[in-house]
Amino acid sequence: MARQTVLAIDLGAESGRVMAVHSDGASLELEELHRFVNTPVTVRGTLHWDFLRLWRDIQIGVEMGKAHQPASLGVDTWGVDFGLLDSQGALIGNPVHYRDRRTEGMMEAVFARVPRAEVFEQTGIQFISINTLYQLMSLVEQHSSQLDIAATFLTAPDLLNYWLTGERVCEFTNATTTQLYNPRRGGWAADLMQQLNIPTHIFPEIVPPGTRLGEHNGVTVIAPACHDTGSAVAAVPAGSNPYAYISSGTWSLVGLEVDEPVINAAALEANLTNEGGINDTYRLLKNVMGLWIMQQCRQSWAAAGKEYSYGELVSLARQAPPLRSLVLVDDEAFLSPGDHPALVRRLCERSGQPVPENPGALVRAVLESLALAYRCVLELLQSVANYRVEVVHIVGGGSQNELLNQMTADATGRSVLAGPVEATVIGNALVQLLALGELDGLQQARQLVATMEELRRYEPQNRAAWDEAYERYRELETS
Repeated sequence: MARQTVLAIDLGAESGRVMAVHSDGASLELEELHRFVNTPVTVRGTLHWDFLRLWRDIQIGVEMGKAHQPASLGVDTWGVDFGLLDSQGALIGNPVHYRDRRTEGMMEAVFARVPRAEVFEQTGIQFISINTLYQLMSLVEQHSSQLDIAATFLTAPDLLNYWLTGERVCEFTNATTTQLYNPRRGGWAADLMQQLNIPTHIFPEIVPPGTRLGEHNGVTVIAPACHDTGSAVAAVPAGSNPYAYISSGTWSLVGLEVDEPVINAAALEANLTNEGGINDTYRLLKNVMGLWIMQQCRQSWAAAGKEYSYGELVSLARQAPPLRSLVLVDDEAFLSPGDHPALVRRLCERSGQPVPENPGALVRAVLESLALAYRCVLELLQSVANYRVEVVHIVGGGSQNELLNQMTADATGRSVLAGPVEATVIGNALVQLLALGELDGLQQARQLVATMEELRRYEPQNRAAWDEAYERYRELETS
C-alpha cells in the first residue's frame, strides 16, 4: 500500500488537536499539526463550551494539514453535550458544558415520570447527571423556548461535522452516550422522549462509524467513532487474551468490548452502561471520575501561587507513604470544579483517616483511590458479563502516568499494558483508513497499534497490602 495520510481532529475536555496520521499499511506515524486549549466560559452563571473558538482552531489545523494532501478527515469529541439548530440551520445558543449545574434535580424529575428501571430498559445507559437526557429535561422543566424553535439536535461532534459538510446526522457511538438511544430497537428512544415531553422530531438519522459525510474544502469528511472513547477503544492493541480497557484521561472509562448490549437487572444494579462501538460492538463500561480530581488539585495550587507540572506531582506522590488515606473518587462532590484539595482533606477527616497535609500525600491518595475504583468496576463487569479478564489495557493520555499504571496492576492483580498515549487520535484515523479501504479489517488495524514501541507492561506487586486497602475502600462505599 502507498503511504496515505488522514487528519484526526480530537477534542478533549482540556485541549484539542489536529493531527496528521500517516500509514503505509505496516506502520503508523503521527504528526501534530495544531494543538489548542479548550477553555469553558461562564456567562451569567451558565458554564458553556467556547465552540466558535474551537471551530476556528479546527480550521487552522485543517488548513495546515492540506500540505499533506489528506485522503480524509474525521472528528471525535467527548459525549453527552449537544447543540440545537433552528429551521435555517443556525445554532440556538452556545452549547452548555456537562458540568454546568442545570442538571441538578433532573434525575428525580425524570424518575417522577418514568421509573428508573424503565429508563435503563429503554437505553441501557448508566445513571449519571451529566447525560444528555437530564440536560434536555432541564430545558423541558424550564419551558425553554429553545425547544420550541429547535429543528435539529446534534451532539458535539455532529455539530462540527455539520459545519464541515452541511450534513445533519448523528454518529452512532456518540448518539448512544445521550441516554436517548434504544439499542434493542436500533434507534432513538422515541417512547421515552414522548413520556418526558422531549420533542422527537428534532433527532436526525443515526449513521455508523465509517460513514462518508461529504467534503470540506475538497477533503472527504468521514465520521470515525465520533465519541472519543469509541475511537480510543478502536485503538486498543488487543491480542488473544481476554482483556478489559481503561481509556484514561479527565474521565476514566473502564470496560469490556461486547457483541451485544447487556441490559438486565444485574447491569442496572451495577449502574453499568452500554455505549456503541465500531463494527456493531458495544462498550460495556462504567465512568470513573478519572484524572479530573488531580487536574482540579493542580489548578487550586496554581491559584494559590504554586505551579506544579503533572510530572512533579507524580514524583511527589511517589515519595509519600503508601495506602494511608482513601476517598471515593466518584463522590458527586468531585463532579463540579472547585477546591478539590480541601475536599479530599475534608472527606478523609470525615471518615477518620489521616488527613494528607501536602501535595504529594494528597495526589497519592487520589491515585491509589482511583486504582481501587478500577478494581471495583472490573469486578462488577466480570460478574455481570460472566467474563474473566486476564490483562488490562490502559490507553489515552493517562497511560503516561507510570505510577498510576503500576497502582492499577497492584490493585487489580492483573497485568497492565499501557499505551498508546494517542489512542483516540489513532482510533479516529484507523476508522478513516478502514472506510477508505486502506486496511483489511479491525484485526489488521489493531496489529499496527501493537507494533508501536511505546507500549509498556506492568505486573502486580504487594498484593496483600492492596487487598487490605481494597477492603477499606469498599467499607467507604457502604458507610
